[in-house]
Amino acid sequence: MGPGTCYQKVMIHQALDHWARGSRGAWLAAAVALIAGLPGLFALPALDRDESRFAQASAQMLESRDYVAINFQDEPRDKKPVGIYWLQALSVAALSAPEARQIWAYRIPSLLGAMIAAAACAWGAAAFFGAGRGFLAGAILGATFLLSTEASIAKTDAVLCGCVTLMMAAFARLYASSRGEIQTGRVTQVLFWLALAGAALVKGPVGPLIAILTGLMLWAWDRKAPWLRTLGWGWGIVLLAAMLGPWAAAITVATDGAFWSGAVGGDLAPKLAGGHESHGAPPGLHLLLSPLLTFPAALLLPAALVFGWQARERSGVRFAVAWLVPTWLMFELLPTKLVHYTLPTFAALAWLMVGALGERMGERVRWAGAGAIGLAAAAFAAVSLWGAGEYGDRGDTPAALLAAALFIGTGLAGGLALVRGPSLRGLAAVLALGIAAHGVLVGMLAPGLEALWLSQRTAQALRAGGLDPRNGVTPGPVAVAGFGEPSLVFSLGTLTELGAPEAAAAALASGRPAIVEQRVEPTFRAAARARGIEPRLAGVVAGRNYSDGDEERLLLFGAPVRP
Repeated sequence: MGPGTCYQKVMIHQALDHWARGSRGAWLAAAVALIAGLPGLFALPALDRDESRFAQASAQMLESRDYVAINFQDEPRDKKPVGIYWLQALSVAALSAPEARQIWAYRIPSLLGAMIAAAACAWGAAAFFGAGRGFLAGAILGATFLLSTEASIAKTDAVLCGCVTLMMAAFARLYASSRGEIQTGRVTQVLFWLALAGAALVKGPVGPLIAILTGLMLWAWDRKAPWLRTLGWGWGIVLLAAMLGPWAAAITVATDGAFWSGAVGGDLAPKLAGGHESHGAPPGLHLLLSPLLTFPAALLLPAALVFGWQARERSGVRFAVAWLVPTWLMFELLPTKLVHYTLPTFAALAWLMVGALGERMGERVRWAGAGAIGLAAAAFAAVSLWGAGEYGDRGDTPAALLAAALFIGTGLAGGLALVRGPSLRGLAAVLALGIAAHGVLVGMLAPGLEALWLSQRTAQALRAGGLDPRNGVTPGPVAVAGFGEPSLVFSLGTLTELGAPEAAAAALASGRPAIVEQRVEPTFRAAARARGIEPRLAGVVAGRNYSDGDEERLLLFGAPVRP
């Protein structure tokens, strides 16, 4: 690298620092997360199964005006705390209505959570790496495939990532202040405790546990913990209790303590004991999937790991490693594994990535990064083409080809940038291409694969056939037999009856519509004949239930014919 090139890189970094100084870096990082997460927000139908359970429970809060208990139809959801349901209910009340069943309104908190995560990542990193690289860290986090996907899904994970990243960014700045590197004030302390309480309200012990593990590793590494005196324990604990205590007391009274036994004994304990709900996997899965989930930033993964070891004496690097390693190991050792579990550590990875950008990368590291982004790009391109071929039609081919081309282009641009020598311009191009590829995948291709969206198409077929009870003409509710996906309940309404074929026949006899999966049709018809009616087929919706892999054929029945 010649003197001219070095001078040019210095000038670019200085210009970036000037451009991102103050709060601008955080706002710009949030804008990157907004752009990356927005395509799927409106385009994707309601997903099975978790998203529709969360959205339906939030809708029922608004319908019942009970903001303490959490229910899916008549079944208590004693799994996660109330935070995400309050946020979704607030969003729907402000922007839509529960009867409209517009899933995008329930996704707004997730998008905001991703934006907060990117902004907080930039704010925290700026204390150690400068304003320019702080912005880059936030942009990297906002562009990652996992966070931008979670930003368009109405469940806890993007909001948890936002709370944890803000909490850890404040913690990091307090840590730096205790070492005399920067000055912080009461605002940073308040943000730490607010974010800690928010994380606990959204997903229970996960957020506080990350802070505890990080603090323990820093304590063991430094052999001292002066930062403990800077956290504001007295009023911080009071603030935490004020935010968590009222709902904790109310749900205990409302459920006679059943919420806590369900959350701990029915949800948390099985995940610690084994592969809960068929999600078990051996240690190493999260590491294996990291190039896919951090895409397009996967090109900097090897460099980040090497930099984290080589520069571990620097305070910002030390904090990022203390944040990343114990939390990642915890999730690797946990028997139950879901791909989003490690998302709250991605900001620490982003810090190490931008730190590595300022260092000389060895040839092996650069080739390893090129290989990581190349393999991830090829995998996403293959999935795009396979998905269109398996579940789409000819109309989906252009979107599939465009998505595949963008993914391959991202991989080639990343590999070329690393082989030639990493640069800010090269990274910007890779991030832009990666965001575009993700946008085409979730905003154009996936929504067009109609075979996968059974619930949405079934609701549309009912409306088209004049059988939707919400139109005020057909009696309701709809009875469903043989297909019980939460997305159908969300699409058709809270009173939707999920039951046996005999119950569907009874509903049809009373003049209500019935939806029957073909496998239980013989039993349904026999029960209908026993009631003296002949079911009238009004429509058929066929496709793939992607949650369990089964081919489904849903039969829609309207007003019966009496022999």
